[in-house]
Amino acid sequence: MDKSFVILTEYKCGRMHSKGAKKLLEGTIIKGIGGFYYIDTKKGVYECRARGIFRKEGVKPIVGDYVEISIIDETNKKGSLDVIRQRKTELIRPRVANVDQAVIVFAAKSPNLNLDLLDRFLLLAEQQQLDIVICINKIDKDKEKLYEKTAELYSLVGYTVLCVSAEKEIGIEKLKEALYHKISVFAGPSGVGKSSLINQAFAHAKMQTGAISEKIQRGRHTTRHAELIEIGKDSYIVDSPGFTSLHLEGITEETLQYYFREFQPYVHNCYYTGCSHTHEPNCAVKEQLGKKIDETRYNRYATIYKELEQERRK
Repeated sequence: MDKSFVILTEYKCGRMHSKGAKKLLEGTIIKGIGGFYYIDTKKGVYECRARGIFRKEGVKPIVGDYVEISIIDETNKKGSLDVIRQRKTELIRPRVANVDQAVIVFAAKSPNLNLDLLDRFLLLAEQQQLDIVICINKIDKDKEKLYEKTAELYSLVGYTVLCVSAEKEIGIEKLKEALYHKISVFAGPSGVGKSSLINQAFAHAKMQTGAISEKIQRGRHTTRHAELIEIGKDSYIVDSPGFTSLHLEGITEETLQYYFREFQPYVHNCYYTGCSHTHEPNCAVKEQLGKKIDETRYNRYATIYKELEQERRK
């Protein structure tokens, strides 16, 4: 399994101010590499160094940070990163701040839909309190339209589900609408067409990013890191080398129940306090099987519960 989200953390350092009363320019870090930070502002992209106070305070600016800069050289678009605003969220892999939304992409065919893997992605996104869009790509390849059953199931659970085809340009406008005014990260297994969807929806952004990268790399910054691609006003998608694992960090068998949306009305109505919803009698969750709770989703819950329990015992 080659892709994942990792831990959501709180940003504790708050807002850091520079001395003096000079006017600062607001922006968002879209790339950081080699000690340089590239800040997207209403006046263009500036190359900045961070002030020394950040090192003293143990704070490292990261992609997605909302910041304020002072301009040093307007002609060459150089500045000083003076203020980091408090972060709403922080992902560790990829290392990005202020992500609002996860777009979880799977294919209807080639490869076939893997619902066990889909549920694991959903758990990680739920744990990190992100808005979630499930995107089923390559629907044109599923001649039997089996993906429709999956789309209906997850829609009933409460997720936004988009059925699309990058190749046939189906559903692209709805995908674009779901991404505006957010910082979104794409996730999903290899081969499902994440890059194709992004390129189809935002070809202009790809060209713009290429031009910016050519300008800011200047032959010295060649290591690939996470960066933001602007797709509209206050709208970005995360372009990163990808996620490296799918380990359910931070999720225990006790907390697992809270990341299955359809369980929520029932988890505190069981006869036994601390019910695991796996073997106990008079379980309010199990009473809803085949009614409000899909049995296949429940079976995946039970499987993951046992995995987490065994891992804890090790």
